[in-house]
Amino acid sequence: MSNRQRLTKASMGIRDGLPLEASAGGVEELRKDVQRLMDMEAIRQLKHAYFRCIDSANFEELATLFHEEVSVHFIGGTYEWKLQGREDYMEAVRKSFHTEAIGHHNGHHPEIQMLSESEATGVWYLADNMWILSGNFFTTGTALYWDRYLKVDGRWVIRETKYERLYEITRQLDENPPLTSHYLAQHGSRA
Repeated sequence: MSNRQRLTKASMGIRDGLPLEASAGGVEELRKDVQRLMDMEAIRQLKHAYFRCIDSANFEELATLFHEEVSVHFIGGTYEWKLQGREDYMEAVRKSFHTEAIGHHNGHHPEIQMLSESEATGVWYLADNMWILSGNFFTTGTALYWDRYLKVDGRWVIRETKYERLYEITRQLDENPPLTSHYLAQHGSRA
């Protein structure tokens, strides 16, 4: 990719959220402060569930984590995904996490900004490995995710998710790794 953007909070559309300081008011203001912290924890759990569901091909639960009109834009070294809507995204994920795949995705170092009682953003650091056994193919790297979340009917969901690779290494393997366990062989989608 020759025209890669500089990954700053401004270029990702991340602005400062509500201040992270206790209100000077009474019990009701304190309740709002506590709720904001609980919402931030709910968003962390939402994104962690995303990574768990991806790698375990738990497509039913994964679908519940997204707004039905989710916008997806992922830029890798050898691919770019631009998808609109939960159904299109889920179809793409099902094709990627099949019986001949192994995924290992870790998201950490969240920077969550609460914009209101029902909207937030987050930046996450991804480290991942992906094997496609049918082609003896391996990809590893890191990326920055930036998401927009909405609270709908009391639940946080992902409304927009983007990432861009910081680095990506892909290579053809001479042979597949000597697996002693392969969860997706049984639970992944049928390729």
